[in-house]
Amino acid sequence: MDHNMCHVRHACAVVVMFSFIMSNPLVFFMVIGIGVHVLHAFPHTLLQPRKHDGFKTEEQFSERYFRQTVDHFNFNSMGNGTFSQRYLITDKYWMEGYGPIFFYTGNEGDIWEFASNAGFIAELAGQLRALVIFAEHRYYGRSLPFGTDSFGVPQIGLLTVEQALADYAVMIRELKQQLGAADCPVIVFGGSYGGMLSVYMRLKYPNLVAGALAASAPVLSTAGLGDSAQFFRDVTADFESIACECTDAVRGAFHQLRELAQHQEYSRIQTQFHLCKPPSSAEDIHQLNGMLRNAFTMMAMLDYPYSTHFMGNMPANPVKVACETMLSGPDLLSSLRNTAGIVYNSTGLLSCFDLYSLFVECADPTGCGLGPDSLAWDYQACTEIDLCYESNNVTDMFPPMAFTQRDRQLYCAKRWAVVPRPDWLKTQFWGDALSTASNIIFSNGDLDPWANGGVRKSLSSSLIAVNISGGAHHLDLRGSNDADPESVINARKTEADLIAQWVKMERTRSQRSLKSTYSPKVSRLSKSASWSI
Repeated sequence: MDHNMCHVRHACAVVVMFSFIMSNPLVFFMVIGIGVHVLHAFPHTLLQPRKHDGFKTEEQFSERYFRQTVDHFNFNSMGNGTFSQRYLITDKYWMEGYGPIFFYTGNEGDIWEFASNAGFIAELAGQLRALVIFAEHRYYGRSLPFGTDSFGVPQIGLLTVEQALADYAVMIRELKQQLGAADCPVIVFGGSYGGMLSVYMRLKYPNLVAGALAASAPVLSTAGLGDSAQFFRDVTADFESIACECTDAVRGAFHQLRELAQHQEYSRIQTQFHLCKPPSSAEDIHQLNGMLRNAFTMMAMLDYPYSTHFMGNMPANPVKVACETMLSGPDLLSSLRNTAGIVYNSTGLLSCFDLYSLFVECADPTGCGLGPDSLAWDYQACTEIDLCYESNNVTDMFPPMAFTQRDRQLYCAKRWAVVPRPDWLKTQFWGDALSTASNIIFSNGDLDPWANGGVRKSLSSSLIAVNISGGAHHLDLRGSNDADPESVINARKTEADLIAQWVKMERTRSQRSLKSTYSPKVSRLSKSASWSI
C-alpha cells in the first residue's frame, strides 16, 4: 500500500473527526490506536508429539547421527577430529536406489523444528518417490562439535558457512554410498538462512547437487546489498495493509513510551507493560523498545492464514489479530502490551514480562532468539552474515534504533573478539552476480519482511523467482492446508514441476556420463597397428 496515499485518506477522516475529538478528550486515546524477528527471536516450543502440517514428525523420521569432520580446511588444527552431527531421515516414499534424495540444509536451530514445519518436502517426496534427509547445522541443536564448550573462544571459530556446507557435502556423498544411492539425484531445500545455504550448495557443490529450492532466502541483503531501512519498512507495510490507523497507533504508542521515559516515569512504564522489574535507565528503555519491535517483526514474518507452532504459538493471521488488539481500546500503552503478548505470552501464563529473558539484543537486530542457539547465530552475525538493519520512525513505525557497520564492529569485538567481514559473502558466494548459476528456485512471499532482501526476478530460464501473493516466511515449504491461498498452491505446483525436470535432467546426464566412461573406445593407433607374437 502506498504510504502517502494511505495517510491522505487518513487525513480526511481526521479533519472530519477533529472537532468531536477535541470536545471529547476521553475519546482522544481511542482514536489514535496502536501497532509495534526474526529468524529466531523466540524460545522454541517443544511439542509432544510434534505434529505439524498434518503429520506426526516422529512417525515420519528416524533420528540418527553422522560422524562428521570438525575442521574440513585445516589438517593441523584438529587433525582428523570428528563430532556427532544429527540428521533425520525417512525412506517411507523412496524407490530404493532410484528415487531422488531431498536434502534439507538445516539452519539456525533444532532440526526437528524445521522438519516439523516443512511438510511440502514430504508431500513432494511422495510424488517423486524420494528419500528425505534433514541435516542439522553444526553448533545448533545437538550438533555441538565441542559439547558445552562449543560457544567459547576459540572453539566457536569453526562455526562458518563454509564448514557447514562442507558438512552437508560430506554427508551427502557418504550417505549415498551407504544407502546404495550413488546414482540418485540430490535436490537441496532450505528456508530463510537454510535457503541461503541451499543456494550456496548449488553454487559450491554442483557435482553433488542437481538443484535447489531456496525459500525466503535473503541472499542479497545478508551480503550487504540493499537498503538498511528495508526490513523494518516492510514489517510496517504488513500492518499498514490491514489499516492505516494500525501503524499510526503504533507510532503513537511508541511516542507515549518515549515521553514517559524522558520524564523518567519508570514506575508507570512498569505498570503499563506489566514488567517484572521497573526500568531504571536509558538502556532498559532501549531493551523494551527492542523487545516490542521484535514482537511485531515476528508476527509479520509468521503471518500465516492458520495457527502455527513454529518458534512458538501464533494465531491465524497474527498481523490482523495484532491490529485488532492495537485498536481495541483507549489506552495505547496497554494495547501495545497486549499486542506484544500475542508473541511473548500466547498461553497467558506469564504474570509479568522480564525484559532481559524474553529478548536478547545481539548482532542481528531482527533477533537472535534465546538459549545456546542464540549464541551461535550471534557469532555468525558477527562474522559472515551481514544483518545491519535499522528502524528510523520515518519509513517505519518503530523508534529510531540504528545498527551501523561501526556499531556491529564495536559489539562484535567486545562480545567475540572478532572483526566482521562485510563483503565476504559477496566474494565467496557471488553476491548479486548469480546469472551464470543454474537450477535454483528463489521463492518469496510478499508478506515476508525478508523477501526484498532476496531474488525477486528470474535471472534465467533455470534461475526462477517465484513470488507468492499473500505469502509469509517460506509458506511454500509448509505442508498443504485448507486455508492456503491459491498463490501458494500454484507456487508449489511450479516448484514441483521444476524439481521433477531437474531430477530427469540429472538422470539423463548421469546416464550419458556412464556411457561415455564405460563405452569401448578404439584409438587410431590400435586400428593401424599390427602385432606379431
